[in-house]
Formats: sequence, C-alpha cells, structure tokens
Amino acid sequence: MRISIAGIFLILFATSAWAQQPPALRSPEVDSARRVTFRLRAPKASEVSVSGEFIPGSQSLQKDDQGVWSVTIGPVEPEIYNYNLTIDGVRTIDPNNPNVKSGSTPGTIASVLEVAGVGPAFYDGQAVPHGEIRTHWYQSKSLNALRRVTVYTPPGYDQSAPTRYPVLYLFHGANADETAWTRFGHVNLILDNLLAAGKAKPFVVVMPFGYGVPPGTPASAPGDNTALFSRDLIEDVIPAIQSKYRVSTSRDQRAIAGLSMGGGESLGIGLNHLDLFSYVAGFSAALRPPDFPKTFAGLVANPKEANQKLHLLWVGCGNQDSLFAPAKSFSAFLEDHKIKHTFRETPGAHTWMVWRRYLNELAPLLFQ
Repeated sequence: MRISIAGIFLILFATSAWAQQPPALRSPEVDSARRVTFRLRAPKASEVSVSGEFIPGSQSLQKDDQGVWSVTIGPVEPEIYNYNLTIDGVRTIDPNNPNVKSGSTPGTIASVLEVAGVGPAFYDGQAVPHGEIRTHWYQSKSLNALRRVTVYTPPGYDQSAPTRYPVLYLFHGANADETAWTRFGHVNLILDNLLAAGKAKPFVVVMPFGYGVPPGTPASAPGDNTALFSRDLIEDVIPAIQSKYRVSTSRDQRAIAGLSMGGGESLGIGLNHLDLFSYVAGFSAALRPPDFPKTFAGLVANPKEANQKLHLLWVGCGNQDSLFAPAKSFSAFLEDHKIKHTFRETPGAHTWMVWRRYLNELAPLLFQ
C-alpha cells in the first residue's frame, strides 16, 4: 500500500498532537486503605472543592505547578456515594469519572464513588443466579401519555411456567425515574442475593414512572401528582402487568413501597386501597402531618378492619433526614389510632445508602 507525502505529514502531525496531550488523570482513585484522591486539571481555575455523602460540607482541592488540583480524603467506609466538584462557584460532575448519577431533572446529576470493602456488600453483584430487568412502554389511558415501566423478574421466572408470583410495586423519589431502583438502588442484585441465601421468597418487582404531573411542572392543586399517578397505577399499570406477567391477582400477594416522594405515594395509595394491597411500606416518605387526618381518614375510621387487612405496614427514616420528624409524627398518628405498624429509625440522611438497606430489610418480610 502506498502512502502519499501528504498522508505521511498528516500521520506525523496527528502523532505529534497526541504526544502533546497531557496524561490522563485518575479520579477518584481509592487506595488499599480506602483513602480517596480526587483530581482535576484546571490551570486557570482559582478555587476547586469537592462535596459528597462521605464528608460533612466540602473539602478544598490544592493546585500543583502543573495546574492539577487534588485532595485525598479518608479512610472512607465501604459504600456507594454521590459527589460533585465546585469550580469557581460552579457545581459540576467530575470530568474524569464516567460513573454518573442522573434523573428526570438536571439538579440530580452527580458523580458516583464506590468504595469496596473486604468482601461483597449486600447490594453487589455476586456469583448467584440472577433475575432479569425488563422495560415496557405502554399507553396510559388515564393520563393520555406514553410511559415506561421497569420490571424485575426473579431467577427461574421463564422456566417456571405454571407459577404465579407475588408482586411488589416499588416507587422512586422526586427528580428520578422508573430506572432509579435498578441503577442506584441495585434492587435486582439485592433480591438475587437474598434469594440465593434463602432469606426471601421470589417475587416480581414493578417500577413505574412515579409522576402524574410532569417533573418541574407545578400541580394545579396539592395532591394532584399523587392522585393522577394513583389513577395511572390502578387503571393502567396493574392491569398491564397482570396481562403480561404471571403475577398473582390476590391482594394477599401484592405489596406497595417507595422512597421519598414515592414513599408518600406508597403510603397514600396503599393505605387507601387495602382492597388491593396487603403489604405497605414507606422509606423516608414525603409526608405532611397536617394532612394525616384527611389523607388517612378511611384507614383510621375502622382500625380493627385495617389491622386485619394489613399483613405489614412498615415505615422507616434516617434520623439525619429532614423528613424524620414527619415520619415520627406519622408513627405517632398510627399509634394514636391503634394501627399496627413497624417504625424503623436508623442513622442516615435522605440518601440511597439508607434506602438500599431498607429494601434489604423489607424484602424478607414480604409474602411470608
């Protein structure tokens, strides 16, 4: 093959340009002692800091004579954390880290740091049988919109043709979407590991898009978002799932749970539809104590009947969460009206670190 003189010059130019590129930076870098180093090449920046779930506040990076900013933090406990860099007052992701958390609104975008422990965590992928994650588009007649739902089927689902499985309807929080529980909650891996250990029964998990009103769009009245989402769930999602999947249609084999906004939805919908759900749970649920008497009027009107229908009512919240006080108030409200329930107070803030653990605790309690 012949190469022209022009071609040779082009190759030499490209090689020279490549050679002049600064070496790639590794950020974040976790050492054997679980110390984490963050790096950023920004020679013209005057101030850089990092903030995340692993430190209170923020930590400043220092610049070297090559224009590379860095800081080492730790040791950091094994976990999956979100973080951001702030460069001259602008909050952004780490440009050297391809692992990014995103949602349905821009404000949720963050970089992801994973610090491994000595052995696998309960949310890690392990050498066990794995279920499947499936995505479905459906036309919501109640909302007149094309929407998506994510579904987890346990290991062996396709091979167990006669079996009808219990089903958990699991909701994300504000600014997220129907993929959040798989991408950040690791729901499939948590359940795979519990099933392999014999700690939970196999069930299908259905994760719909939790907005009745589009994210960022003001609701015309308080509660509209939940009311519209409830219609979509009951009139569209549940019938669609029951037509496509071998799930039980019995309320005794149907659960509902969610986090934050989705926790408020799961409690509001589930406790007002005990004809449909017998297991109800809320993680760091978005609740307003002044609304309790109206929102849960049907529940407390006949506590004896409600307790007979409820196989489990589980409410959990981290004690560093801004929603902890409303969660405790809700537990007190339930106690005052003699509604049997479990209230779980744990360390932690409004974060996936808490919600993954709650799912890991809740799943073995379902469908027993």
